[in-house]
Order: sequence, then structure tokens, then C-alpha cells
Amino acid sequence: MTELILIRGDITAQRVDAVVNAANNRMRGGGGVDGALHRAGGPAVLADCIQRFPDGLATGDAGWTTAGKLPARWIIHTVGPNYAAGQRDRELLTSCYRRSLEVADELGADSVAFPLISAGIYAWPKEDAAAAAIETILEADTRVGEVRLVAYDAATYELLATARDRLEGEARGSHVK
Repeated sequence: MTELILIRGDITAQRVDAVVNAANNRMRGGGGVDGALHRAGGPAVLADCIQRFPDGLATGDAGWTTAGKLPARWIIHTVGPNYAAGQRDRELLTSCYRRSLEVADELGADSVAFPLISAGIYAWPKEDAAAAAIETILEADTRVGEVRLVAYDAATYELLATARDRLEGEARGSHVK
């Protein structure tokens, strides 16, 4: 069974097998989490992105590269939907978490750290982004033993904690007769 851990901190500092990058379709680096992971990982990350993803990556899909200088073994890149640009199909968002965990399983990763995908510049409503992340991770059929949801700030951490507590409460309630 997968253990879900909420952390307030810096995703680039997570000592895990794989860290998940909220990438863009071009797979050439960007802002936010994407830029931070590319900067911390160094030029090897971009070089691997260019080699592995010459045509980029589709929204909702995931793939991996080296983690370069990061304290992780791999970066799993996933492209979240851009809510601000009209990509509002929640299935694309939940697919990011599912596909990332599938890639983690292919790599044999036991620990994975995720940011809150699409909730930054892509403007997915944060409460729903938190619920989608936690629901999908808890329901995933994966061999990953530890999943960390890493919140950069206190407000995002509180959103994640509230969503987790609500979903766990609903799950307990559905088992009570």
C-alpha cells in the first residue's frame, strides 16, 4: 500500500527515487517547478529532454529523464492541462498523476515526490487540483511505496491537508454502516 505524505518544502531538495516535474509540452524547461528542477538538475536534464522528447510530450502524459545534480535518480516529466488556456478536462489532470506513477513503476522507483500539478501558472483551481492529486494517488494501482506531495508554501500545504482529511473522512464514512 502506498503511503501518502504531505510536505511543505522545496521539491528540488527531495531525496527520493523520482521527482515529478510539472512540465510544458515543449519539454525544454520553463518557469515555476519546471524551471526550478532544470536549474537545480543542471544541463544534463535539458540534454536528456531534447534526446528523449524531440517532439515534446502530450498533455496528460509522462516520461522520464536523468535528474542530473538533483538528490533524486530520475525526473518524471508530466504535462498538466492549462486551465487558463481552456484545457479544463479533469481527466487530463488526473492522468498526469496516474501516468507518472506508471512511469515510476517502470523505473522501479519506491519513492516519488510530486508538486501540485497545473495549480500555478496553468491556473487550475487549487482546491480541485489538491483533491484530484490526492484522489488519484490514493486510488492508483502502483508499487510505489511512498508518495510525497510537496507544497512550496503554507497555503498550498493547508489546501492539501484539508483535501486529504476530507477524502479520508469520506472513505471512512463509506465503510461505516
